[in-house]
Amino acid sequence: MAERLHGQRPTLEDVARRAGVSKSTVSRVINGEPKVRAAVAERIRGAVAELGYVPNQAARKLVTRHNNAVAVVVTEPQNRLFVDPYFDCHLRGIRQELVRHGAQPVLLFIEEQDDYPRVCDFLGGGHVDGALLFSLLADDPLPDMVEQMGLPAVFGGRPLLGSGHRSDVYTYVDADNRGGAREAVRYLVSLGRRRIATITGPLDQAAAIDRLDGYRDVLPATPPRLLAQGDFTVRGGADAMALLLDQAPDLDAVFVASDLMASGALRTLRERGRTVPEDVAVVGFDDLTPIAEVTEPPLTTVHQDIEEMGRLMARILCHRTSHPPLRGDDAPTLASVVTPTRLVIRDSA
Repeated sequence: MAERLHGQRPTLEDVARRAGVSKSTVSRVINGEPKVRAAVAERIRGAVAELGYVPNQAARKLVTRHNNAVAVVVTEPQNRLFVDPYFDCHLRGIRQELVRHGAQPVLLFIEEQDDYPRVCDFLGGGHVDGALLFSLLADDPLPDMVEQMGLPAVFGGRPLLGSGHRSDVYTYVDADNRGGAREAVRYLVSLGRRRIATITGPLDQAAAIDRLDGYRDVLPATPPRLLAQGDFTVRGGADAMALLLDQAPDLDAVFVASDLMASGALRTLRERGRTVPEDVAVVGFDDLTPIAEVTEPPLTTVHQDIEEMGRLMARILCHRTSHPPLRGDDAPTLASVVTPTRLVIRDSA
């Protein structure tokens, strides 16, 4: 039970006196520095718990130069963020890892051009130790902005940069989008499907481009009538599937660049009287829980570990911002990471 001294909040001096060490030793333990013997560190932590000592965060920031806060910047409308399971998984992984490192996420949205100055003023104002940025569009100014202000940053997905820019100067965590798409389309070919269409994501995002490239790796001579662009939403998938059926009523398979769009495509196929997989085989991408398992029929899809990707982003950033590494952490400090994907076969193909 916490002990209150002299009717006042316990001080650093009180902890040092209780533990029988110097104030500087207490400070090192509280700030996570490793150069304190385990027995001494344990005694200090016991004194902190007994006295109910709470560090002065303003003073601690002066010593550690840490805010213990990380910006999570999302270039998506807020209403989509909270209904799309992809973002929920991503943010859950980010939060879990930041909490392990004693940091808190600060969520920032960019929905229109006017949001950039506001977000960049915040990022450059010394409020956060670094930034995690994802769902960036082509030629997004954010990568250059964070680089110019010297703020450590990790990107969710390969930044899609304009000519003259090199994505390898930025640290990012991504899935093997191209390889996963290639595996999905090869599987459809192996089933004997001959008119395989695709519904892409918005082609101002790297993931959508990479998944289309994977499709084209297998089917380079696909006619335009077998391609339709969606927007990573259920409605977008439904509308794109309707367009494909109008353009190519003889199609017998479709690779869809996200599970949400695939669920919309399945709905359209049902409405048009096509059975899945007998008439049209369908493969998605993401393996979102529970969507992929509860569609009718359950969805064959490319699995990517979205939550782990969020954890990796946060872990790399915490290493780069000098947060004390945790035992067992082996994240690279600079290198980008591309995580593997795998095909999960269910009843839709």
